Amino acid sequence: MENALNAGHQPAKYGARIYIVMAMFAFLFAAIGVRLVMLGNMDRPDRAYAAVPPSVARPDIVDRNNVTLAMDIASFSVYAEPRRIIDVDEAVEGLTSVFPDLDIVDLHKRLGSSSGFTWIKRSVTPAEKDRLWALGIPGVGVRDETRRLYPNGPAAAHVLGSVNIDNAGIAGIERWIDEQGLQDLRLAGLNFNRRDLEPVVLSLDLRVQYALSDELRKAVARFSAIAGAGLVLDVTNGEVLALVSLPDFDPNIPADALKPDRINRISVGTYEMGSTFKAMTTAMALDSGVFNIHSVLDASRPLRFGRFAINDYRGQGRPLTVPEAFIYSSNIAMARMAMGVGVENHKTFLKRLGQFDRLTTELPENAEPLIPPNWSELSTATIAFGHGMAVTPLQATMAVASLVNGGNLIRPTFIKGTPFASRILATDVVTSETGQALRFLMRLNAEVGSAKKADIPEYFIGGKTGTSNKVVNGRYSGDRVLTAFMGIVPADQPRYLFLTILDEPQALPETSGFKTSGWNAVPVTGDVMKRVLPLLPIAPYKERPTDPFPTIVRIAAWGSERFRPVLPVANQSTMEAVAAPVKP
Repeated sequence: MENALNAGHQPAKYGARIYIVMAMFAFLFAAIGVRLVMLGNMDRPDRAYAAVPPSVARPDIVDRNNVTLAMDIASFSVYAEPRRIIDVDEAVEGLTSVFPDLDIVDLHKRLGSSSGFTWIKRSVTPAEKDRLWALGIPGVGVRDETRRLYPNGPAAAHVLGSVNIDNAGIAGIERWIDEQGLQDLRLAGLNFNRRDLEPVVLSLDLRVQYALSDELRKAVARFSAIAGAGLVLDVTNGEVLALVSLPDFDPNIPADALKPDRINRISVGTYEMGSTFKAMTTAMALDSGVFNIHSVLDASRPLRFGRFAINDYRGQGRPLTVPEAFIYSSNIAMARMAMGVGVENHKTFLKRLGQFDRLTTELPENAEPLIPPNWSELSTATIAFGHGMAVTPLQATMAVASLVNGGNLIRPTFIKGTPFASRILATDVVTSETGQALRFLMRLNAEVGSAKKADIPEYFIGGKTGTSNKVVNGRYSGDRVLTAFMGIVPADQPRYLFLTILDEPQALPETSGFKTSGWNAVPVTGDVMKRVLPLLPIAPYKERPTDPFPTIVRIAAWGSERFRPVLPVANQSTMEAVAAPVKP
């Protein structure tokens, strides 16, 4: 009976044991589950890793002939997960053997912390990556990324700009690209590569860019200038074919762009452009109807404003016709013309030419012009010959281009094929007759005036020189100058405008001790033109145009070798009331 009872209770006994075992397993799995949840809520290394966004691909940048200027290449970045580092000393020793430039103290501190993620080195080479993998350091990994490469080094650096370590644009066209939508794609976390993006085609021509840069570098060295800059602009559509500012930088080393002397002098620097402004003054005077090509202005003595006097550099000491005033670059005559037009009309004309407003282009870097807060008659007199108002060279170039291209003020562009109509800021800024008169004077200046050293007869060059004394500590310096030259080609139907600027060029024995524009900026521009013009779609003249300026009434026969027969001396008897009276 007892055995029967025990036999009856045996299944219940074993069942209890089974339940106990099952409970133990349940508790064990519950503990594991709780631990997994706890681990899941911790700052996991992979979660910290994922919180750092990878560098995003960018479109290629090419010149107008599809030559690559900027592109992405495969790159690698090394990171560490300090919580997984087993031996900090061993990890530091291994990392510094591959990357000897790492700071040992800082590295030891970061690897010994409790953080989940830290960068070790960005943008490492494939060879460095392979050496690191061979060491097999626990807690150290490598991530695939992209890095920006500029295969032509400093070429067009101030236009291209640069990117930061995360491949985001921080200057120049690179920053502009981000502002066109690439930054939004980056923030959205979309995954794409450079082949998914259309290349950005610039208006630049790398061949022209290189020639301009090479000639400017030689000029800066030859004349011991502290800086130089240049530009080639298509006056018919505003496309910039080349822009150089020296000293420049290599965008592959973007930190160099932060040096103070690396600014873009064409679009950021503001300068008194000197006598190149006389092209605007002359055009304004002729367009006003107050003056014509035959007008005569008294430049026989200084123009006085109280204790101030306006003089001519190597003046003629006599009355001058308008063409003579342009050729001899007379400050006195230009001041008289501007005063004859009037202060308000002068201001209105320059504003219409875009000289009062900040010029914006695709380049984020630009500057406000410096305009006199209280514009007086003296301001008009001095600004007439390029002193007392500072603008960016790109602004001044845009204005002169509008005077010779038929009267269209066109916002410059660095992107090939940018719609033309949307960039016309003003039309008919001068009449066609005034434009032709100015082209005539610029050509005459290349034949018999200060621009002779840039003349290339088969290309029919025209131009206007400019030399301005720099302002140092609030005063005009007597020996530090900025020289500039704007050359147009061909002068009868301009297609291109060349700008050359030299900052503080020095006199040389071969310049007869002079350091004005005609002795440095002009011949440099001539050298640039000789190299560049054969590359451009502009054919040289086989023979001189027989009647290049048909509506201009010549003072004498066109084409004389000497200046006097072309422009006869004006005399006092021909001086009529063509200039405003001067206040004592």
